[in-house]
Amino acid sequence: MAEFDTIIRGGTIIDGTRMPRFRSDVGIKDGKIAKIGYLKNHQARKVIDAAGQFVVPGFVDLHTHYDAQLFWDPYCTISSWHGVTSVVIGNCGFGFAPVKPDMRDRSMLTMTRTEAIPYPSMQAGLPWDWVTYPEFLDSIDRRPKGINMLPFMPLAPLMTWVMGLEDAKSGRMPTEAEHAEMRRLLHEAMDHGACGWSAQRLGRNSVQADFDGTPMVTDIMKNETAIEMARVLGERGEGFIQMTFAPDAGDYEGDLQTYAERHFEELAEISGRPILYNAVASNDFYPERHRTQLKWLESCVERGIRVYPQTATLEVGFAFTFKDWNLWDDLPAWRECTTGSIEDRLMKLSDPERRPALRATQQSGLVTNNFTDIFVLECKDPALKKYENMKIGEIAKMEGKHEVDAMLDIACADGLNAEFYSPPINSRVDYMAEIVNSPSMAIFGVSDGGAHTKFFTGGRWPTETLIRLVRDNHVLTLEEAHFRLSAHAAMCAGFRNRGTLVEGSAADVVVYDLNKLNITPMEIVRDFPAGEWRRVQRAEGYHTIMVNGEVIFEDGKSTGATPGRLLRHGA
Repeated sequence: MAEFDTIIRGGTIIDGTRMPRFRSDVGIKDGKIAKIGYLKNHQARKVIDAAGQFVVPGFVDLHTHYDAQLFWDPYCTISSWHGVTSVVIGNCGFGFAPVKPDMRDRSMLTMTRTEAIPYPSMQAGLPWDWVTYPEFLDSIDRRPKGINMLPFMPLAPLMTWVMGLEDAKSGRMPTEAEHAEMRRLLHEAMDHGACGWSAQRLGRNSVQADFDGTPMVTDIMKNETAIEMARVLGERGEGFIQMTFAPDAGDYEGDLQTYAERHFEELAEISGRPILYNAVASNDFYPERHRTQLKWLESCVERGIRVYPQTATLEVGFAFTFKDWNLWDDLPAWRECTTGSIEDRLMKLSDPERRPALRATQQSGLVTNNFTDIFVLECKDPALKKYENMKIGEIAKMEGKHEVDAMLDIACADGLNAEFYSPPINSRVDYMAEIVNSPSMAIFGVSDGGAHTKFFTGGRWPTETLIRLVRDNHVLTLEEAHFRLSAHAAMCAGFRNRGTLVEGSAADVVVYDLNKLNITPMEIVRDFPAGEWRRVQRAEGYHTIMVNGEVIFEDGKSTGATPGRLLRHGA
């Protein structure tokens, strides 16, 4: 009888603990790292040749929205193509439990705009064999899973369940009885394996609004509700919080940024648990923004306050059409024009009476995307093909128009089918280095995996991190990078025995060739239920991706194995 199920032989191990790399073999038995040392081929049923490659812990992503996709895609692609072996779902306060049967359709509609998940796919792909949150976890448990999942209790469905949708969206203060019931349900969720709670709190002009353009439930929730939920974690001594918070101007006295910071600190003190602060992002034109955030976050470290920033370690560009675009929802003029049916959007975006308000947002600098630099990717109408691969600024100058008019005239003439590309505004590596090397210890990720699938491919972030910050620009050592890609996030979220390659840990393993790592060009695939499409980018250079001791991808090809688990309580 073989001593090991698998031996990974002859690779260079970077174990995720920040210890220096070393050459050795890895013996895997019953889904765990059983032995690290020189081993012989006859000791295992299967041997993986890792000579000349790195052997590292699987990557951990704490910010995904695979709550729907996991039901039709057990591998949660594109994340798993890029070495992610464990994800947290239920972020930003959004999810599908608890949801009463008569609210199922409304809960799916909610996700169509704020996270841009196709409604027909959810209709066809969600089994809805649950009502309560514990039943939802049981449903996930029954599904084949290619990777591991740790679930938040999202506060939007919780508040809707307790208060009713109309009252939850009114912004009123919950009653004492309602807060007590929310606390009971959060306790129940955590008893069954939830890792904590999440909320997006972006005010009345939320950049990620509901399907009808109104704020999401949690966007206008009261501080007192967040405090009540934090107390649950404090009572239990477990769990963590993910929250985005941008208070509305006029609702609070003094500086809004300072107010938000004090609220985060208050929640950290009450809960005694880690809080993920979403998010610190570099902006090539406004570096003072991330520097101001880091100054406060570094002071939290000095004072022992557990508020940890998350950051996107990839260049963020968007390919979009005005049939789907929603990321200017914090600007009322754009939000009003980009809600409703396609016919409504076309009418409003072509309306000359609305154009002055849309132009004003660019002139005021409220939109950080520079319209001048947006490219026209593709037009359906042959008469518009002449604009392809041109910048909006060039077209506007050529035709004597304002940039907004030049862009929208093309979009409307093409029936909103024209595809545009907004290039990244976070390309400066030196600014990214300031964030990742800060003592605040930013957690890598914020992929939004499973969301915004028609204009964003954030699941590629681990590969881009290794290429951009390690191989090409030497911002991080491999030892530091793999600590941050795996162990750091795992420790914050309470994953147990994951994130490192040490004896006794779960065998979530990635074997790759750093020199061959590559991200393929963006492509459109129709692999969602109901024939819906999405944009994807695949990875090259990963020899083996393993979850719980079983290979799920070999040289980029799926093995069909589904060894992933629902990690109740992180285990």
